[in-house]
Amino acid sequence: MTKCFSFTASRDWWYRYIFSYAGLKSVTTNLGEGTTMHCWIPKITKPAKPNLVLIHGFGANAMWQWGNYLRSFIPRFNVYVPDLLFFGESYTTHLERTEHFQAQCLKKLMESFQVQKMSLVGVSYGGFVGYSLASQYPDAIEKIVLCCSGVCLEEKDMKDGLFKVSDLDEAASILLPQTPDKLRTLVKMSFVKPAAAKTAPSYFLRDFIQVMCTHYIEEKRDLIQNILKDRQFANLPKITQPTLIVWGEEDQVFPLELGYRLKRHLGDNAELVVIKNAGHAVNLEKTKEFLKHLKAFLIDNVPVHDQNSHNSVKDNINSKNNGDY
Repeated sequence: MTKCFSFTASRDWWYRYIFSYAGLKSVTTNLGEGTTMHCWIPKITKPAKPNLVLIHGFGANAMWQWGNYLRSFIPRFNVYVPDLLFFGESYTTHLERTEHFQAQCLKKLMESFQVQKMSLVGVSYGGFVGYSLASQYPDAIEKIVLCCSGVCLEEKDMKDGLFKVSDLDEAASILLPQTPDKLRTLVKMSFVKPAAAKTAPSYFLRDFIQVMCTHYIEEKRDLIQNILKDRQFANLPKITQPTLIVWGEEDQVFPLELGYRLKRHLGDNAELVVIKNAGHAVNLEKTKEFLKHLKAFLIDNVPVHDQNSHNSVKDNINSKNNGDY
């Protein structure tokens, strides 16, 4: 069946249609020095609107991760959805694999669109890049949302057993699945109720892997390695922009402890919202609830310290302060 028809490729085509129909166009930009980045940008940019950048994480491409959110944000923002380096159509011959380099390239990309100020939402690895962008270019970033993004982890956390996986090789084998079983493991770790992965035939999973998970494997492994390499929490800069931290309560990729750690690090400038019955892929698993918090923060201009949510953990932060996560 997969020789004649690819469900994943068809779904990918459908997302391209959705993005185009929503008013975005696909643009590939040569940034020089061997670096090319792809981004969905507004067909018509309206200067009166603020700019919003949606940054994907590992997994399916940016379209799959953000397709459900366009309708809510495009009326209010000039929306930009980039592919990070080694995802989608973005690539570099540069040897650096850090989120800092990713952020520098993304900043250069946005400058090519004459975007000088923006808010951003980063999911998982996209949050690492977004945090670095906010740190390196504080005047360019107005607000930032970090979703299940363990930016405050450090190298010793792996040795201390904070994560479900035993080492980075195991993490890479799951985050970059090459077999149906590994893909099932990834979905199980990312969702609280991964029913689809349990029932999906292996040929569907192989089709997804072939279309989505076979490009730039070594380069993506390097990205994963560089997340932890020589990383120390003490060296993490403190960003000053209003920040919303969103976490799935049952995240098995970046445990919730890292969300508390980040909240303490940023202090009153940040709010941590925990979404119940959600895992690492909270943007896909709890779309309506995630969107509610994004709109309150980005559109309704509710200050982070004034957000009134039963899932807010502001009142519980002190109870976590005894743990040095």
